[in-house]
Amino acid sequence: MSVLMVTSLGDLVIDLQTQKCPLTCKNFLKLCKIKYYNGCLFHTVQKDFTAQTGDPTGTGTAGDSIYKFLYGDQARFFNDEIHIDLKHSKTGTVAMASAGENMNASQFYITLRDDLDYLDGKHTVFGEVAEGFETLTRINEAYADGKGRPFKNIRIKHTYILEDPYDDPPQLPEFIPEASPEGKPKDEVDDEVRLEDDWVPMDEQLNPGELEEVIRSKEAHSRAVVLESIGDIPDAEVKPPDNVLFVCKLNPVTEDEDLHTIFSRFGTVSSAEIIRDHKTGDSLCYAFIEFEDKQACEQAYFKMDNALIDDRRIHVDFSQSVAKLWSQYMRKDNKGNAIAVVVASNVVPQIILPRIALEMLR
Repeated sequence: MSVLMVTSLGDLVIDLQTQKCPLTCKNFLKLCKIKYYNGCLFHTVQKDFTAQTGDPTGTGTAGDSIYKFLYGDQARFFNDEIHIDLKHSKTGTVAMASAGENMNASQFYITLRDDLDYLDGKHTVFGEVAEGFETLTRINEAYADGKGRPFKNIRIKHTYILEDPYDDPPQLPEFIPEASPEGKPKDEVDDEVRLEDDWVPMDEQLNPGELEEVIRSKEAHSRAVVLESIGDIPDAEVKPPDNVLFVCKLNPVTEDEDLHTIFSRFGTVSSAEIIRDHKTGDSLCYAFIEFEDKQACEQAYFKMDNALIDDRRIHVDFSQSVAKLWSQYMRKDNKGNAIAVVVASNVVPQIILPRIALEMLR
């Protein structure tokens, strides 16, 4: 008589001692039939000792026998069925995790090594793992905290009864769900942060290029959060406008009016501003061109990159500046204006704003 137990780390086939432990085996089989174990955590894994499960709350302090469902609260626990010839002598022994003498409910454990003889006579041994020892190895190697709780959840996903010698009690069908439940049990106590059983490290999900892009994006966001916290930007999630071009490699003799005239052929230019040294007024050889609409900005980007202006090949890219947004924010709060230093979008995206900018321009 056996049960197939599908866990998040692999399958286990458990053979049961139905002749010697009928009360315990019937409890186990009928709990499997009503899908009571679906989603249950292996809430305690002690390396080279035992892996314990069967509590829908995941705390190791709860669980009900099938007899409670059938006969009421007074039947929550049932008696031990301890036999001297059923021992904890080998890896994969399955036994009840009782709350005390004759206090068996739903929790059980599986041994993770041979010769745990000191457990003999204390718990009801009612089965053994017949297949899936590689799964037991994976469970045994799981990283756990000082209480034995795995840092990455290990769950019973499904249970399938392969052979059941016991007739179903007439009350049982009302407890059998229409569909096998998935996910964690509704009674699970979620008081500790753990990685879910289906969690996969990011470096195993993405190729190297995608992973690098995610890391760069996270680094940029972290820098933005720091700038927000020190008051250099209004919001870490602020985005640069999509109707502004960044133009660099300008000739120092080029004036704002020249850029305004040149870029106006693509659409209405709201402003063309060459950034200058705040002390000398000399051109820093880069500028921002703001258009009234995004389409004109895109056309200018495609047409003007590497164009010749005053004997200089300019470079054009979409702006990463939030200077205008910052200035509006500062005016709103009556704090004055601010300036910004930016990088083009083909460099690692980052925002270098007022306080840092002033230091760089000195």
